Amino acid sequence: MTVRKARYFYEISITYGDSLLASESKFPYFVTAFYHPPEYRMQVQVSRLSFSYPRWPVLDDVTFEAKGGEFLSVLGPNGSGKSTLLRLLARILLPEAGSVVLGDRPLAAYFRNDLARIIGFVPQEMNLLFPFTVMEMVLMGRTPYAGKWGFENREDILQANKAMEQTDIMHLAGKPMTAISGGERQRVLIARALAQRPKVLLLDEPNAHLDLSHQIEIFRILQRQRLGQGTTVISVSHDLNLAAAFSTSVILLGSSPSGGGNTVAASGRPEQVLTAERIKSIFHTDVRVDRQSAEGPVRISLALESLPNAKRESS
Repeated sequence: MTVRKARYFYEISITYGDSLLASESKFPYFVTAFYHPPEYRMQVQVSRLSFSYPRWPVLDDVTFEAKGGEFLSVLGPNGSGKSTLLRLLARILLPEAGSVVLGDRPLAAYFRNDLARIIGFVPQEMNLLFPFTVMEMVLMGRTPYAGKWGFENREDILQANKAMEQTDIMHLAGKPMTAISGGERQRVLIARALAQRPKVLLLDEPNAHLDLSHQIEIFRILQRQRLGQGTTVISVSHDLNLAAAFSTSVILLGSSPSGGGNTVAASGRPEQVLTAERIKSIFHTDVRVDRQSAEGPVRISLALESLPNAKRESS
């Protein structure tokens, strides 16, 4: 694979809220992207996917596509099947009906080790049965590349260190996972996935447990991964504003008209999908949707005057 220098610089100047990223709007930063030919980018095609747990239908006739090198956010209320959808894409669960195509092959056609080199999966959380160190946990992302004896080599250490630097956890390398905070643990899981150097990155609420600064920084890392490495990013999120600011497209899950679970209620660019009317129909909450500038991302804020407490106080 040959990587040629990009013909363009990508400017990312995102104003999130009124003053939160004021410094970003004054001092936009640039990401030098590398051009990855389309054949090296991995697209994900989902067609009429359905899944149920025992006596509990979750997903019904879900269809969408994540183009190679795209940042797609999966949005929806609690219980709408977002995490289940990611597990289906990672082949942790098997669908009842429908298909998932990864690149030009069905997901089911891949050997497990080959799939582990292509897909990086970041769960919301994980149960720790042994006090692995942070370095050991990140190195687990290199397991698909292990040789006959399973020992890490210089390249594995290099990729692990790089991933820890990206996620700002290098100072935690020697600490046991059981001795760090939930937010730090989440960054370790993201670093483990980055160490895999995947073509497709699946993340289940990557900003869970993170403080505000690290929430934004993680999304910046994912953006750089997409622009610099051509990685296809599919992320579940409850933060509509971050999704609007960083995603190239979104899908919104809601109740299926058939009553058999949840399906794609809308898909497209964030500004097309995240309208006040549609958000109210899915989340049953009044919001305001606006933009700080004509070219900036849409912003979603609660319409506080519509809340019961606000109505009582104003009466």
